[in-house]
Amino acid sequence: MLKNYLKIALKVLLRRKFFTFVSLFGICFTLVMLVVVAAFLDNAFGPRAPETKMDRSLGIFRARIVGENGSRSAAAGYRLLDESFRDLPGAEATTIFGLAQEIFAYHEGEKVPVYVKATDAGFWRVFDFEFLEGGPFTVEDELGAAPVAVVNEATRDRFFGGEPALGREITLDGKRYRVAGVVPNVAYIRPLSFSDVWIPLGGTIHASTKSEVVGSYVGLAVAPSSDALPALRSEISSRISGVDISEFKGFDHLQAQPQTYLEFFAATFTGGEEAPAARLGALLFVLALCVTLLPAVNLVNINLSRILERASEIGVRKAFGASSRTLVGQFVVENVVLTIVGGVLAFVISLAILAAVERSGFFPYADFRMSYRTFLAGAAATIFFGVVSGVYPAWRMSRLNPVEALRGRAS
Repeated sequence: MLKNYLKIALKVLLRRKFFTFVSLFGICFTLVMLVVVAAFLDNAFGPRAPETKMDRSLGIFRARIVGENGSRSAAAGYRLLDESFRDLPGAEATTIFGLAQEIFAYHEGEKVPVYVKATDAGFWRVFDFEFLEGGPFTVEDELGAAPVAVVNEATRDRFFGGEPALGREITLDGKRYRVAGVVPNVAYIRPLSFSDVWIPLGGTIHASTKSEVVGSYVGLAVAPSSDALPALRSEISSRISGVDISEFKGFDHLQAQPQTYLEFFAATFTGGEEAPAARLGALLFVLALCVTLLPAVNLVNINLSRILERASEIGVRKAFGASSRTLVGQFVVENVVLTIVGGVLAFVISLAILAAVERSGFFPYADFRMSYRTFLAGAAATIFFGVVSGVYPAWRMSRLNPVEALRGRAS
């Protein structure tokens, strides 16, 4: 019976090509938007190397001092992080690093823009980088401000023609660095781990930097498990409350909150401090529901028109003993076939769009591949379309009066 339903579905879809085109367009447009957005979010926040521990990592991403002179806010200062993240009990690993800065490197007499990030040695334990050549710089390199650097594949290819870079030198802002390791490219939309070149933090810390509580650094601490996050959060918060800011005249209160990166992003996006990740999830769910529901309502109307214009066919089927259950099954299968075709087209179009964005270079080193999470999101939306836009029209069809239906009338 299912085989017959499929044959009828294909014939019906080909018979009214305009209705079929409008339905497919609505399905494709909506699913493409959902899949592309899901791919972007997965590329930015999904557990991909080197950011595989972010779900159990806490960081201080922003600090603020408040007083009678007003307030100052920015990324955290070095002293705040140095007093809050060093030798944290219960932490698997900790790191303090600067934000990536664009500087000029020199290659064959030409200035080349390069992103450089200053990190401590703990950075390589917090993030899971795969080393293609060599390895990370050490604690001794960091404390001694050794002129060593880790570069990504793109920088190796640009400066050394793709040949092995280990032990060779690269000039950054007039200073020569020896390449200690080479790692894969990290997408620009992952700002915590992204850079072209990583250098030891020790060589960038000055006397004035050591006293800052508001500055341009980030601290991260990795808990052994998600269950250990509350205790780690409490310890970091306790240390922050003990940071002395009396030297900053006119300021008497320091605000800095340990958060996961997703919590920080969500709080920035939603403006809420309480359960920001839940707020963001709820907001995205509502937006996705609105984007999905409106086209689904249009599809209901189109499917209803398609079914009711077949009133005579329905009357004949009922006159020969077809049950309402059989007819509902037939029309639901027809709609599911239409939705699946639209879903397949949407996935193909989404892959083409993501590939085009990736090739554009607008997001350096982005890898917008279709992960299983993105696929599942699209599949769920496809099922939603098939169910919502097919059940009600099929139910309306099943309630047609056989006599009125044979006369070609439907209401």
